[in-house]
This record gives sequence, C-alpha cells and structure tokens, in this order.
Amino acid sequence: MKYTAKTPIVGIHEGLNRSRSTPIKRYQLILDYNKISNYWLNISDIDFWEKIKNINYFIFRFSQYHSDLQLAETILPIIESHYKIKCFPDQNTCWHYDDKIKQYYLLKTYDFPAVDTWIFWDKQSAIDFISNYSDFPLVFKLKRGAGSSNVVLIKNKKEGLKIINRMFSKKGILCNKIPLKSNLKYYYEHILTLYPLRRDFANIRGKVGPEGIHPYWQIQRDYVIFQKFLPQNEFDTRVTIIGNRAFAFRRYNRPGDFRASGSGRIDYDISKIDKECIKLAFEISNKMKFQSMAYDMLYDENKNIKIVEISYTFVDTAVYNCPGYFDQNMSFHKGHFWPQFCQLQDLIKEVELKQPPEEMMKDGEK
Repeated sequence: MKYTAKTPIVGIHEGLNRSRSTPIKRYQLILDYNKISNYWLNISDIDFWEKIKNINYFIFRFSQYHSDLQLAETILPIIESHYKIKCFPDQNTCWHYDDKIKQYYLLKTYDFPAVDTWIFWDKQSAIDFISNYSDFPLVFKLKRGAGSSNVVLIKNKKEGLKIINRMFSKKGILCNKIPLKSNLKYYYEHILTLYPLRRDFANIRGKVGPEGIHPYWQIQRDYVIFQKFLPQNEFDTRVTIIGNRAFAFRRYNRPGDFRASGSGRIDYDISKIDKECIKLAFEISNKMKFQSMAYDMLYDENKNIKIVEISYTFVDTAVYNCPGYFDQNMSFHKGHFWPQFCQLQDLIKEVELKQPPEEMMKDGEK
C-alpha cells in the first residue's frame, strides 16, 4: 500500500513481550479518532521490515528497562536514518535517554547549567577525588534508573570508597541494589509504615515485567558519578517541553527524604512556577531540536537554576493533569492535553488532529 502526503500511515511498536500499555494505546486511540491508518508492529515478527516499508511514521515509546533500551538502540537509528521514516522519538530526542552521563556531557557541551557533576572512568581518579573531597554529603548515581531509585547520599569518605570499590569490581552494582542505607530500598522498608507511599515496592526491587522479561539485567560498573548535593530544596520543578508547549509543576520531596522524582507529591499551581525554568527548558529544547523533553530542576545555594536530568518520556497523566501550557511567548493556554496528542500533532503535520474526549482516552486505563 503506497502512501501520499495526505494519507499518513503510522506504525506503533508494542512493548515488552507484545504488551500494549495504556500510554502506548493512547497513541492508537488518538489516531483512530482522527481516522488515520495505523497498526501494531513487533520486531520479532518475520515480516517486520516489510511492514516498515509501508509506513511513513514510526512510534516506539520505549522505557528505561534494559530490554527496551537494547531494542530501541538497535532499530530506531536504522528506521530513521536509512529507511527515512519519521520517528517518535527521533535520535536527537532519545540517544541519551536514561543515561545521566550522556545527558551531563551534552548539557555541558553547550554550557547549560547542569548540577556540578564529577564522572570518573578509572578507580584511582575516583579515589583521589573522594579522598580530597570535604563538602559532604555528596550524591552518588547510577547512570540508569528512574524515580530516584538509583540515587543515594554519600555521607563521608568511607561510604564513597565503598561505592568506588564496588563499581570498579567484577561484581559491580545492579539497578536498585546500591549497598547504602540511603538507597530507596532501605527507605521504603523503614518508612513504609509511616507514610502512604504510592509507588509499588516491588518496582523498587526490580521484580516487575512480563513473563520472560528481566527489566534490569545490566551490571553497572567501571564508572562513578558523583554530584554536588543541593540542600534546602523541598521540591524540584518539572518542565516538560513538547514543541511549542511547556507543561510545568512542582514535585515535593518524599517526607523525610531529599528526593522528589517519583514521589507523586505534585503541585499544579502555575502561579508558583519560576518562569525562568520554563525559558531555560525552551532554550535547551530549541537548541537540541528535541521533540519532547522533561527537565528536572533544582536551585543551588545562590538560587541559580540547575538541571538534574532530562527524559524524553514520563508519566503521561502527570502532564495531562496540568491546567494548561505556556508557549514560547509565555502566554498560557488553558486545558488538559495528553502528551501523546501533542507529540502526534508535531509529528504528523499534514493532518489537523483533534484530541479525543476524555472518557475515550480514559477507557484505555481499563
């Protein structure tokens, strides 16, 4: 079947083990509502590459799970660069996804204000650094992981050396298995009875995923990421840029903890949002030509904005629940908008899309 500029055909890749999660299904709901041809694809099908030839748009909303990352890093560059098919996400948007080292190097290349970070690729350099560091606590991160699950506080030189020795050993560290008590695993075990936490504890232990899929199987080793600890931040500011739209809200830290990502404690009051955060996010997305990007921002001791990390994908309902979005002129547009709808609007420009009714989009959650 040949396509023309007026008859877009969209291929949507299924998730792990042919799963079609609600966020992925929402792309299909929007396309069906607008009568745009689309069908599901799976790389394991023997006719996958033949089907690819019959589409002009490809969507693969892959997650941070290692199996997803492995697949996305394999097929997306080929589909976009060699089949010349427009993708979401494209390579500008996703090549650094869930890799805090790539993100930091990219931001520093253009002098964007990332949190002070020290990355070491050999053990002795890391030991020399921690031996001379005095401004504890210090943040240690694995380059992989979402929801603060692989972020801990290093309280002293002893803990720093413990992490360094482990990261430069054959054993390394698995995601969600950082051997310190500030690991969220320990946090949830000891605080669970005190506070109504929203995140499923099984996720923290990494025991999730369809049958036959092991979400986190890469051993992290032979590098160390230390990051300056920025105290007196009771919340971070999450700004999500999709094209000419900025969705913004505050995320408050977990009770008694320094981490906001994954807390679920969201404040949608736009009057509290620092507009400089929005302007900075737009500047970065325009410079990097990102289709979609969420920015986590904190303040340093001088109240300067610092970027903690970025991510092309995010919890879609958190963005939908925003009361509207800012454009690049800082005008506010009221309404609730699904990020999938905004992403498709920007991707398929030859068709004027309409957002389906809320009840239709919520049907995907059943």
